[in-house]
Amino acid sequence: MGVTVEVHRVYRYPFEQVVASYLRKYPSPMEKHVTAVETVEEKTDLSTGIIYRRRIATCRNVIPEILRKVSVLKVPDIYLEEESWLNMEKRNMAMKSHCLTWTQYASLSEESVFRESLENPNWTDFTQKGTISVTGAGLLNCVLEAFAQSFLKQGVKKK
Repeated sequence: MGVTVEVHRVYRYPFEQVVASYLRKYPSPMEKHVTAVETVEEKTDLSTGIIYRRRIATCRNVIPEILRKVSVLKVPDIYLEEESWLNMEKRNMAMKSHCLTWTQYASLSEESVFRESLENPNWTDFTQKGTISVTGAGLLNCVLEAFAQSFLKQGVKKK
């Protein structure tokens, strides 16, 4: 089945400022769940000027303790991989993220775009679509998806 959350926001700040803030926002005392972000690859396509980055985020396991009785869920950290393509000339940055933990039981994918607003060139449009799908956990599939949806919606409210 799966759960999808979609977001659209307009930041009343220039594209360059919003993207720079995004790229350095973790780790932060304001966001306790993300404990580390490591850039594992970064390169610039000399013909297009597009900057490609691949980063790995370490996040605390936020699954409720009661559900962690299931041994596979009893891990302290969850790892996410994020890839981004930053095009300063066109003033947009596309990102794709997916979960590296529990891949045999769940898939988490997220696609996001920051771009110069059509409404005002000094503003930035942000769109994001995230999907979580749990399989292989039997009766827990629906419970885990409901928790994931609730957690994702809390994150959306913070952005």
